[in-house]
Amino acid sequence: MKAIQIVEPSVMKVIEMAEPQMGDEEVLLRMEYVGFCGSDLNTYRGANPMVKMPVVPGHEVGASIVRVGKNVPASLTPGMTVTVNPYTNCGKCASCRNDRVNACQNNETLGVQRWGAMREYLCLPWTKIIPVGSLSSRTSALIEPMSVGFHAVNRAQVTDIDVVMVIGCGMVGMGAVVRAAQRGAIVIAADIDDEKLALAREMGAKYTVNTMSDDVQVCLQEITDGFGPDVVIEAVGSPVTYRMAVDEVAFTGRVVCIGYAKSEVSFQTKYFVQKELDIRGSRNAQPSDFRAVIRYLEKGTCPVDRLISNEVKPEEASAAMQQWAENPGKVFRILVNFR
Repeated sequence: MKAIQIVEPSVMKVIEMAEPQMGDEEVLLRMEYVGFCGSDLNTYRGANPMVKMPVVPGHEVGASIVRVGKNVPASLTPGMTVTVNPYTNCGKCASCRNDRVNACQNNETLGVQRWGAMREYLCLPWTKIIPVGSLSSRTSALIEPMSVGFHAVNRAQVTDIDVVMVIGCGMVGMGAVVRAAQRGAIVIAADIDDEKLALAREMGAKYTVNTMSDDVQVCLQEITDGFGPDVVIEAVGSPVTYRMAVDEVAFTGRVVCIGYAKSEVSFQTKYFVQKELDIRGSRNAQPSDFRAVIRYLEKGTCPVDRLISNEVKPEEASAAMQQWAENPGKVFRILVNFR
């Protein structure tokens, strides 16, 4: 079968792999659409320390069921459109013991710690298969990254009395914008790209701030009557935005960090104490987050086509990734069409 492999930094090619062998507890999937995400871009750039190359990337999936093992529940049937939960959980670590399996200490995410979904066929345990109802496989490839943003809003315990600032309006950040708006919060979207900010308004942000051209602190003080945002969700992974989150959040506010900073971050730690901040990490997503995103997408109000920046065949993937690496700020998602 055909697969996409990142061989070394800046080198991606199409390879042939043997088709997977299905176990009794597994489901054989035909990949239809698989998205490239920010971690795949970092892998391509050679900036992902969790990846050992060569690797088959990809964990944002829209697929159809080909066959099911003999011990798979009858609710999963051939022909069904599904997405996947791409994370593993060991069942033994502190996170698993506390029912926060998304943060499993020994997690292996598809396309990161283990070879991923950028291939024609994939076998997974039936417990990782998520039916998507009436959604198309193309739309389903957007579910996982939006789920990560939804999960961050859960971690922030957002309610309808909060002002929430989301830094970074990529796919994950957009998920946070949507979920915070659904919770009734006033949402401020922050990014360096005006096109992304305009789309964030369509998806629920009441205010937008361009962190390159606007005075961020002045804008936030005006919007919040001098208090600052109750919640700041960092969805970039930059030392600058990490510091911005701590500097701009209100006293007794919550900071939730999704992005992995690629270098050390120095803080004025006095703000941790003076503001009595809650600073929380947010990793991956829970099954409930996947369900919430599916319900949102089923409403048909999400501008799906505008979130898909490019759709390519496997042979075109290398060129598309190179273009993304050269201009990362202009891309939401690149989908690889395996149909």
